Amino acid sequence: MKTGDPQNELAHIRGLMDRSTRFLSLSGLSGVVAGASALVGALVAQRYMDANLAVRADPLTYGADAAIMEDYLTHMSILIGIALGVLVLALLSALWFTWRRSMRTGQSLWDRSAQRLLLNLFLPLAAGGIFCLALYSYGLPGLVPSATLVFYGLALLNASKYTLDEVRWLGLSEVVLGLVAAFWIGAGLMFWALGFGVLHIFYGALMYHRYERDPSTAA
Repeated sequence: MKTGDPQNELAHIRGLMDRSTRFLSLSGLSGVVAGASALVGALVAQRYMDANLAVRADPLTYGADAAIMEDYLTHMSILIGIALGVLVLALLSALWFTWRRSMRTGQSLWDRSAQRLLLNLFLPLAAGGIFCLALYSYGLPGLVPSATLVFYGLALLNASKYTLDEVRWLGLSEVVLGLVAAFWIGAGLMFWALGFGVLHIFYGALMYHRYERDPSTAA
């Protein structure tokens, strides 16, 4: 920094403030891996559904016929297992890549900015999870894909003020996609693949290009 240059001094002060209030070690590679995992999981789930759910129920309730509903519930545990496997892989990759980047940037993995980030992310996610359980309990599983995308997007928007700016745009994209999915009942798996797969890969690659390939451009 050149001594006496007001612009450089302001930029330096702003950088210090950002590092004290925002978690800047979030890795774009974790988003790429999470997105790729989601696409693989969606493909496996679609193959399983095509092979085992030949009879389609009403796309909103899946309960127009008792036999169809029983068959749906029988295979649901397999689909939930696939989703949980994708979630675990995404979380582990996020932890690994973010820890690796935090070592490079010198920012603690569990400082106050990271704690605020997780808290603001968790609250809308928890509310969305409860809301999705309510939809399922009232026999409306067809709306669950839309609800998960909307609440996940709101969670990202809520947490974005404590991390990289791209997270805000990812959250907004998820919300818009979820609202579109609400008017396209029956294509939930496709929207999940777009939201949790394609969007994660796109924004993860963008974050990596901006902040990790050339560290000098970091926020």
